[in-house]
Amino acid sequence: MEGKADSIVLNGRALTPAATARIARTGCRVALDPAALERMATARQVIEKALVTGAPVYGLTTGLGSRATHSLPREVLEEFSRLTLRGRSHALGPPLPRAAVRAAMAVRLNGLLLGAAGASPSVALALADALNAGLTPVVPALGSIGAGDLCLLAHIGLALIGEGEMDLGGAVMPAAKALEKAGLKALELGPKDGLALCNASSVSAGIGALALHDARQVWDLANIAAALSYEGFRANPGPLDARLARLHPQPGQAEAAAAMRGLLEGSELFTPGAARRLQDPLSLRCVAQVHGALHAVMDFAAQALDAEVNGDSSNPAVLAADGEILSTGNFHTPLLAIAFDAVSQACVQTANLGLARISKLLLARLSGLPANLSPRGETRSGFAPLMKPAEALIAEIEHQAQPVRGGLSLSADGVEDHMTHAPQAVMKLARIAEPMRLLIATELTIASQAVEMRGAIQLGPRMRQVLREVRALVAPLDDDRPLSGDIARLEATLLASGRLSRDVI
Repeated sequence: MEGKADSIVLNGRALTPAATARIARTGCRVALDPAALERMATARQVIEKALVTGAPVYGLTTGLGSRATHSLPREVLEEFSRLTLRGRSHALGPPLPRAAVRAAMAVRLNGLLLGAAGASPSVALALADALNAGLTPVVPALGSIGAGDLCLLAHIGLALIGEGEMDLGGAVMPAAKALEKAGLKALELGPKDGLALCNASSVSAGIGALALHDARQVWDLANIAAALSYEGFRANPGPLDARLARLHPQPGQAEAAAAMRGLLEGSELFTPGAARRLQDPLSLRCVAQVHGALHAVMDFAAQALDAEVNGDSSNPAVLAADGEILSTGNFHTPLLAIAFDAVSQACVQTANLGLARISKLLLARLSGLPANLSPRGETRSGFAPLMKPAEALIAEIEHQAQPVRGGLSLSADGVEDHMTHAPQAVMKLARIAEPMRLLIATELTIASQAVEMRGAIQLGPRMRQVLREVRALVAPLDDDRPLSGDIARLEATLLASGRLSRDVI
């Protein structure tokens, strides 16, 4: 749940993608609900009882993976927790971005507060202290197949016990030194605490939360760009009528149509005879259907994500109310992979619709505007060459949206024999956001020129605001000039910052 403006209170049950993004990207502090810490302490008593009775419990009194049938003597269990982290810190490749690691830490912390992992409350406190001190473990990006993120999360746990590396203020150093500089002590692990830290899907979920947060922002921005293109093209707003969405109850269509009507409210386009054509190209006529599909699959992905962010995927799971510890497959993430692949595919369709609108604004025979929106006629290129980088952005988006595949795994002597590749699915969606925003910035730049060249038709207040904000950063195209800097500035200043969405919606 959300706390004060400068902090977020975690209780295991109400962490949102927006709150995760604040923790990950702004350095917002976290606080822990005392009731959640008590819940952890109660669940830990079940673990302590199992230690006394010597009952076989996976990862507590037995080995892991292919060694699950091997019993462990009581005197080695604390050391086994440390070995669990050391023996799984094997991820490879470039380090994950700092925000991705902080998101994973926040999600794992939130999951631990449910108590099902059976971790000592000190583990949750150590994660919170690291987040609040700005300590970010260095975690290589490659090492999870979507059957729990063990080999990634192990690097986080390893840093908390003073091994591995951490980033502090942009400087990477040995974890022990970073903890000392921050005034923190290395975490001392009890039995099962090492497994509780790494046996979850928190990296996939944390990156997924950031990716979904960004995708929802992209949805808002795509609607804004489409609405400005409506104005530039003098499109017919009739297809956005709420009655049509009720007639065809496709999930998301009504929401997209309502968003577009809100953005265009007050426009002269709604006056009979103001629109240029009776029936527009599909890139204008079908915005509600295509953007609606993205809205619908984002809702689907949010459901899949919520189970990971506000649930606990530990194996085994402690059922404190019943005093039981059960083996589980909750760490497996096929729905997350499928849902995020769907969002990526919907982004492709949304992006292609935007590209088509750009092309129509440049096509004189359809738009009724000067060819390529050049005020100097055929001796100038106008915006025509921008189609090439716009199409390159489409190619990048389509490449990142290629679906992952679940498949056969050969791990753990054939016991762990299926992989979902959810980490790849969420990472692909995360990489789509920037080219989507650059494409939207391109459309906003071109649509602004079209609006100013189309003649005196009244804009609604929201589109007037959009035009003002674009023009504060990008001057009209009076003659051919390089546009790369304009579009990059527009993307960074107005779109990626969230400023345009906040100002207009």
